[in-house]
Amino acid sequence: MENKKAGFNTICTHFGELKDEKYKGAVSPLYMSTSYAFDDVEVKRYPRYFNTPNQVALSEKVAALEHAEAAMIFGSGMAAVSTALMAFLRAGDHVVLQKTLYGGTYNLVTEEFEKFGISYSFTDGLKPEDFTAKIKENTKVIYIETPSNPLLTITDLKAVSSIAKKHGLVSMIDNTFASPVNQNPIDFGIDVVIHSATKYMGGHSDILAGAVASTKEHMERIFQLAKNFGGSLSDYTVWLLERSIKTMGLRVRAQNENAQKMAEYLYQNEFIQAVYYPGLPSHPDHELAKTQMRGFGGMLSFELKDGIDSYIFQQALKLIKSSMSLAGVESTVLSPTKTSHSLLSPEERANQGIVDGLIRFSLGIEDIEDIIADIEQAIAVAVK
Repeated sequence: MENKKAGFNTICTHFGELKDEKYKGAVSPLYMSTSYAFDDVEVKRYPRYFNTPNQVALSEKVAALEHAEAAMIFGSGMAAVSTALMAFLRAGDHVVLQKTLYGGTYNLVTEEFEKFGISYSFTDGLKPEDFTAKIKENTKVIYIETPSNPLLTITDLKAVSSIAKKHGLVSMIDNTFASPVNQNPIDFGIDVVIHSATKYMGGHSDILAGAVASTKEHMERIFQLAKNFGGSLSDYTVWLLERSIKTMGLRVRAQNENAQKMAEYLYQNEFIQAVYYPGLPSHPDHELAKTQMRGFGGMLSFELKDGIDSYIFQQALKLIKSSMSLAGVESTVLSPTKTSHSLLSPEERANQGIVDGLIRFSLGIEDIEDIIADIEQAIAVAVK
């Protein structure tokens, strides 16, 4: 069955699985070896070359999910981000990045790129003209993230891909917050799609991984650098990730539904100052999001009204966990200023619109009534 003719959940479940030819087991066998034969074999396999049986099979699944020709699995989301960017940038090159980005990506660029002679510019906004304004003669890459972390801003995929093609640039996106369930950037002309597979692909807060998907030509270029950087993933974790992706469609759609209901609840709550969720009609990019997303995702952010201590609120939560990461089946919250964007200076955070009281909320798959009840009791504690 071709992936374009298969449904999403069918791809999640069956594409890129290894057949257990000997015992006919229902799940992929796990090949743990780090040493394979080199004589009389078609492929010389080695884990650092991203070509063990489990690595290859899972990469095929990711490629199918992202409508790409090829894909690779990495040891972390940042391994995927850094390898993809550095594969297309050299000393003397320039990259344009959108204003609002995950803190780790922002820190990678600002702390490391100058050491390699690579210059960069962050856009002033997210309109097409903001990207065009930053392009220089030596620009090679445009890098975006939509929805963005943590304010859920939306960037126009078609517009960015058109700008990149017009100027002969490679367009890249961090598609982590949307996941392939909600958005396929390649369908809109984006060249390279990156994921922290730790998040929705893993989905159970127990796997660290990254993924990149693109054309065979682009992935070959990424591979040539990746094998030198050594950011491969152990086969046991690859096997666990393949298992987890089987339920990604079901999990993420449940999280979408919970996030939409939670955003609507928070928007009406008298103790909430602001809610950031592209599924709300009040979101400035709501109409744009509807044109490029099938669902609005399981992530939102919000601010409590002045005078309500966000720390006390988070400490009072009983069901919802205060946690560093996101996208697990359990609902979690965190303060971006203390975690995901802590490496940014106060001025840099303010420039992105990230205030100290901002709370990032990752909706899980619990019953929404229970999650809302936990929010209500924590607010009651915080306002005393």
